[in-house]
Amino acid sequence: MADYDFSGYVTKNDLKCADGRTIRRDAFKDNDGSVVPLVWQHQHNDPVNVLGHALLENREDGVYGYCSFNEGEMAKTTKELIRHGDISSMSIYANHLKQQGSDVIHGVIREVSLVLAGANPGAFIEDLCFGHSENGEESVEEANIFSDQPIKAVAHFDEEEEVSDMDDEITHADEKNETSDEKNESSEEETIQDIFDSMNEKQQNVVYYMVGKALEENDSEETDDEIKQSDTYEGDDTMMHNVFEGEVSEIDTLSHADIESIFADAKRNGSLSEAVLSHGIESIDILFPEARAVTPTPDMIARPNAWVSEVWSALKKSPFSRIKSTAANVTEDEARARGYIKGKQKKEEVIKLLKRATTPQTVYKLQKMDRDDVIDITDFDVVMWLKAEMRMMLDEELARAVLVGDGRDASSEDKINEENIRPIYQDADVYTIHKEVVYPADADETDISNTLIDAALRARKDYKGSGNPAFYGSTDVINDMLLAKDKIGRRLYATVTELADALRVSKIVEVPVLEGVTRTSGSSTMELLGLIVNLGDYTVGADKGGEVNMFDDFDLNFNKYEYLIETRCSGALTKPYSAIALEKKSGTSAASFSAEG
Repeated sequence: MADYDFSGYVTKNDLKCADGRTIRRDAFKDNDGSVVPLVWQHQHNDPVNVLGHALLENREDGVYGYCSFNEGEMAKTTKELIRHGDISSMSIYANHLKQQGSDVIHGVIREVSLVLAGANPGAFIEDLCFGHSENGEESVEEANIFSDQPIKAVAHFDEEEEVSDMDDEITHADEKNETSDEKNESSEEETIQDIFDSMNEKQQNVVYYMVGKALEENDSEETDDEIKQSDTYEGDDTMMHNVFEGEVSEIDTLSHADIESIFADAKRNGSLSEAVLSHGIESIDILFPEARAVTPTPDMIARPNAWVSEVWSALKKSPFSRIKSTAANVTEDEARARGYIKGKQKKEEVIKLLKRATTPQTVYKLQKMDRDDVIDITDFDVVMWLKAEMRMMLDEELARAVLVGDGRDASSEDKINEENIRPIYQDADVYTIHKEVVYPADADETDISNTLIDAALRARKDYKGSGNPAFYGSTDVINDMLLAKDKIGRRLYATVTELADALRVSKIVEVPVLEGVTRTSGSSTMELLGLIVNLGDYTVGADKGGEVNMFDDFDLNFNKYEYLIETRCSGALTKPYSAIALEKKSGTSAASFSAEG
């Protein structure tokens, strides 16, 4: 009698397994010459299921096993199943795996199993070395089974019998094939197998890994230490590798037949999630459908920009980009009408003229996107979304330049020239009245509010702008005024409208970009508190073709789409004394201030 009962490849190299892995040459070379248990269906949590042992031999094309049965009842039954051709597939249970992508490059085989359906297309029994003679004694027989083809029959005969083909066919299907029980189910009912088949390859690989991981943890508590994944095994679990060779991931366990037990439990319980959880898998949410966006396009994290439309709707528009304003100062005594005394010479009126011209500048925003990215983003129209962002930011930048300037250093190449778009806050005193707010000591919130309102009202005597202006201020300044209370703690201004009436303005506009804006006046740095202006006195001019335009282009050399939005315009106050800028010296406490009358 031979030293073994049957032999075959327990795993073959360079064949894609049903779980998506591919075992590479010498991945299990450390098992060469080792003896591991022979188990039924990887059920190594019960010694009854240990059928014998397998002597492993590492070959160029895989790992070959010479398997011997023990005298147990389970082993005898399994031997008869092999002799009859009912089972022919083998599978391995391995841990301490190292993977490069989906390629298994190292591991340790802990046991070899006889399974109904294996995952490795080349893991099959090749030779049988047991049989029975007519007198009941065992005799050596052989049967060659090709591992890369379906097995049609396994011969079990003595030397006088012929080999006959069998009609029943056993294929080396993986876990994704339907079992006979599933085929008997109603076609109208969605089975667990249907759900699993609907997953993509990536999700199926996750299931395989999670099942193997869970079963290994269960086995670590119930099985013998020899097949337990623990520190008992010598050797390092990590492998040094070159970062340019791709990421090498390490997975603990590979068991090709484990998924069958999961599906079997799921069929009995009617719930895949309960079956998976019962096997110790905690991250079941990985199998849930991917999250869906609640908005059609990404939300932009931007400053509140409602004030931008307020500014643009109030500005005066001119079809000419070169703006010239002329004004006659008739407030001086020389311009007054005079009384005539008979015999005296009449004096002519003296009028001082104010004149200035403002020329245009181009303001733009440029974006680029690789064509591959434009094609790959399919959830929404990324080009339209990008163009909307460009227009929003261009409008905000121009509105900021009109009120206070763009804030960039004068030496910056990107600065919007203040001689082309003249900021109201930085304008000359003949156009903007700069009113300093001076702080007394020990002022409370009510004093802060009242002092600022007093300053605004006192400055109105010099205001020469059109109609009733609006107040533009930062959030903090507006809140300071709204927090004013009377002697018994009641708010002086219940609404913003009441505060606007107290300031003698048509409306109050909250402008976040006014926070912390400063200018230099002599040797002092002044900080803006608010602007009072009717933007109808500010003119923005653009020639035909200089209005806001969007341009598209494509760079063949770099495969990029280019998007340009730009305008060429000018802007300036055209009426003297048409704006009031309330300001304080920078660095002084905001806890107290009064108006300089």
